[in-house]
Amino acid sequence: MSDIIAIGGDHAGYEYKQRLIAALKEKGYTVRDFGPNSNASVDYPDYIHPLCQSIEAGELKRGVILCGSGNGVAITANKHQGIRAAICWNEELAALSRQHNDANLISIPARFVDFELVVRMVETFLQTEFEGGRHATRVSKIPC
Repeated sequence: MSDIIAIGGDHAGYEYKQRLIAALKEKGYTVRDFGPNSNASVDYPDYIHPLCQSIEAGELKRGVILCGSGNGVAITANKHQGIRAAICWNEELAALSRQHNDANLISIPARFVDFELVVRMVETFLQTEFEGGRHATRVSKIPC
């Protein structure tokens, strides 16, 4: 599996996506941008499905998805069997999504959090390991 970070979203998350790509690269991460490529109105499933397929195929391991509320991209992502997308609005949730749920995508509600918090949440998400144990049993029961 790759250590490349997947990133994608919609027009409402575009500005943060672009800024986050720069911030992640500055911290030494490699990023694969699934779009969109402007802030023109788009349909988020067109970007989220390919991102999720790359994770399911094992090409990528983790990622960041962004839209206005974080809901649309997370709902779309969670339709994929190999995806566990967690909407986060603070650092504690970002950590817990990894520790307890083995989330492989963090969903950012771009209209509701400031950019400095986004950077901290994503860094927390990327650096936090899954605890396993009783949580692994629960996570294994998620797929239908």
